[in-house]
Amino acid sequence: MIPIDVLAGFFTVTVLLALAPGPDNIFVLTQSAVCGRMAGIAVTLGLCTGLIFHTTAVALGVSAIFQASELAFTFVKVLGVGYLLYLAWGAFRAKPEPAQQNKVDHSALIPLYRRGVIMNITNPKVAIFFLSFFPQFVDPAYGPVMPQFLQLGAVFMLSAVLVFGSVAFAAGAIGDRLSKSITAQKVMNRIASVVFVGMALKLAAATR
Repeated sequence: MIPIDVLAGFFTVTVLLALAPGPDNIFVLTQSAVCGRMAGIAVTLGLCTGLIFHTTAVALGVSAIFQASELAFTFVKVLGVGYLLYLAWGAFRAKPEPAQQNKVDHSALIPLYRRGVIMNITNPKVAIFFLSFFPQFVDPAYGPVMPQFLQLGAVFMLSAVLVFGSVAFAAGAIGDRLSKSITAQKVMNRIASVVFVGMALKLAAATR
């Protein structure tokens, strides 16, 4: 087991990282503002589910493949860019439905959750970040290495849920007010589309 003081230090760092402006929290913010806080929560849970994949990959050493292979890295990156552009097109074409802002269809939460999962998994930078960040808090003196990686992954997900969940509630409250205006709803959809395009361009420019 990793000592409590080490986990506490790791948790503090991960909270600060989650608070820093980045693709994930911006994604949660825009979805919450456009579709409501429950949509933001669904996306948050999806992103955190994706972290399980990256944590397991790091623990098994799979992430090292993305760091060593340009082809593997590029393949996953292209998938991620394509998916983000697909989301941008969908947001651009979305029709405003202000009356539904506070009545999110529960069946619509599953696609949003899935969207968060796919976004996270198709970002190879997350895998490489975990590969370079987690080992700094792992020590064979604490016991088997794999359980330590899993512990760190669980703490990382906890910090992400707390921060992104807060963003979802705050942005959702703002979105509730803006949803009363069809014009504001159109603007939010356009902003979401631009954000997705920006995320796609940033991912496309990413290198190992």
